[in-house]
Amino acid sequence: MSSDNLNLQWGSSFRLTASEKWKAKSAAMGRDVTEALVDYARPAPGMHILDLASGTGEPAITLAGRIGRSGHITALDLSAELLEIAAHRARQRGFTKVAVLQADAQALPFPNNTFDLGTARFGVMFFSDVVRALGELHRVLKPKSRACFVVWGPLEQPYWSTTIGLVHKHVGGDLLVEGGPNPFRFAEPGSLSTVLRKAGFVDVEEETRTVPWTWPGTVEEVWEQHQAVGTPFLPMLRRVPTEKWPAINAEVHAAVSKYQDGEGIKFGATIVLASGRKSSS
Repeated sequence: MSSDNLNLQWGSSFRLTASEKWKAKSAAMGRDVTEALVDYARPAPGMHILDLASGTGEPAITLAGRIGRSGHITALDLSAELLEIAAHRARQRGFTKVAVLQADAQALPFPNNTFDLGTARFGVMFFSDVVRALGELHRVLKPKSRACFVVWGPLEQPYWSTTIGLVHKHVGGDLLVEGGPNPFRFAEPGSLSTVLRKAGFVDVEEETRTVPWTWPGTVEEVWEQHQAVGTPFLPMLRRVPTEKWPAINAEVHAAVSKYQDGEGIKFGATIVLASGRKSSS
């Protein structure tokens, strides 16, 4: 990979192509995280659920399988293109009660007290004004309803340390742009809970958990996919001199291969699950 290729590849059209190319394997890799969030959220038949930052459709589609024919899911995201993938995936599974909506989580287009449950999978850490976004979610939830989230734990775990972490060791400088998108924004225990309370939630809970995180393919594939969808790390990747890429790629492949088991790469993922409830008043 060269810096010129990075400039081309990290545009929105490439990210859409990457999402389409890897959607099946990405969904498979994230399945255990999705299931962990859905189990944690405890959806019930007939619920009306809002899934924020739904992207290509998770956990909205998994939730749809838990709420029966009388339930309804709204999958919301800023990207209309990614939502098209989500809508297609829902249709493939015969889920007619999944609606997609392009909108900003910081200005939700719903009346107060609309939804029975709110969710977000690896999305809340990217909201520019997270208190405002969660305040909006609090507003549109019905009294006593819960909001449930999953975010990344620390950088120091196999999926990150064998890939982006190794690149960072070579180039130094900032891993992420200060004030920019940060996957690890709520990795510190208690940090997401603090924001939930600021947004008005009560009965806030949080736990750190490690779940399977397995890429169902080759070492080379998982590194390609990792670069294709890892937008927050673009400034760092652009700092890599062209002549260094062969050595970096070889080092990453060697590090990732240590987690290869059969036909998959079994990293494991350390995640944070958090929830809060809207009060009854």
